[in-house]
Amino acid sequence: MPTTLELASQLRDQFPDLISAPTEFRGEVTLVVADAERIAEVCGFAKAKLGFDMLLDLSSVDNYGNDPRWTVVYELYGLGSNVHLRLKTDVSEEKSELPTVCGVWRTADWHEREVFDMMGIRFSGHPDLRRILMWDGYPYFPLRKDFPLAGKPSVMPESAFTRSAPLEGGPFITSTSTEGATLREPRSRNPEN
Repeated sequence: MPTTLELASQLRDQFPDLISAPTEFRGEVTLVVADAERIAEVCGFAKAKLGFDMLLDLSSVDNYGNDPRWTVVYELYGLGSNVHLRLKTDVSEEKSELPTVCGVWRTADWHEREVFDMMGIRFSGHPDLRRILMWDGYPYFPLRKDFPLAGKPSVMPESAFTRSAPLEGGPFITSTSTEGATLREPRSRNPEN
């Protein structure tokens, strides 16, 4: 059975000017695809020729304040070889679009819809790109770093809160206190941030 590094090297050999050298951290291998417009081509080869027959996850990272603004992350898995490979590609705020990989893995449908709904990144060629968590017409993208933690007031009182809903908990550490979560969260105490 080939190792993840061997498969990553084969993928890089197929696209030498497009894919970075593999990086390994804590046993996980990552490749960076330089041109987001060719991500579907790279993923198609990874599935057809290298056996990455499962898309475990597709997510995005907001690099707010930097250009390109977003990094889209594809977590690939080979069921037969039991190997995991991560692909990353960058998307600028100006473009904020890249090709869909729904033609490679059907499961990308929901993953791409979630990234569109939460970050505002569009996927050209997607068969049904519409919001999956927020309601149609919602004008914001809640996982962007410039979205306020205190939330935004809703204009749809029948289907959502009519006042800002504070973020309760989350992936950050707050100070210990008996006060409510909104007062413990660092950006709530300093609204300029």
